[in-house]
Amino acid sequence: MNLKEAFRFQNRLQSLMEEAQSILGCDANITRVQNTYLRKKVMKNFENETTVEAPRTEYSEQITTVAEFLLYLLREREKLTVAICRAKAGLDLPAGLDGEVSLNARRQEIARLLRHMAGLRSSEVVLPNGGTGYCFNNEGNQVSYRCDVKRVTTIHFDRNKIRRMCAELSRKADAVSSALDTVLITTRVDYAPPFDVNDTFAEAFGAFSGD
Repeated sequence: MNLKEAFRFQNRLQSLMEEAQSILGCDANITRVQNTYLRKKVMKNFENETTVEAPRTEYSEQITTVAEFLLYLLREREKLTVAICRAKAGLDLPAGLDGEVSLNARRQEIARLLRHMAGLRSSEVVLPNGGTGYCFNNEGNQVSYRCDVKRVTTIHFDRNKIRRMCAELSRKADAVSSALDTVLITTRVDYAPPFDVNDTFAEAFGAFSGD
């Protein structure tokens, strides 16, 4: 498989592990509760009645196997992680795959910021009744009044420089993105998945348990 497929299968293993942990982490799934209603104690003509609470999971009869399946998934996660690490170690990337992905995310984020700056325009607007103040009326009393406000907004940077910086950074981010996409597809990972990445928990568990 290639790196892109390996990362996808790694995520699938993680989701299956979380599902198994959810099953095992619920006490109602891993215990059996029996209630006996001691009716005969209070009513001699009645018989005691025993009920068993219904399990919350379809795997209630296979809890030990679910625990074994969880450890199996963990072992596969360990094997795949090692294989991915070895594959990434052989890449000719200055900052490594993880470093380049992180750096390029920052490039794209900064490019969006510069693009926003480059799109700003100087403007002048009048805000009706946008200002307040106080004055004395004819009787000598202090009263409030409202007035219009002329708001002038002027960009406080070199737009042309910002545009050039944005264009250069965007070109580099696009180039690195393309290179990373190629790396993900062409880099081989020495790992054979034991089941299909699209298998459900039931399908993967069934294959493991032999059901």
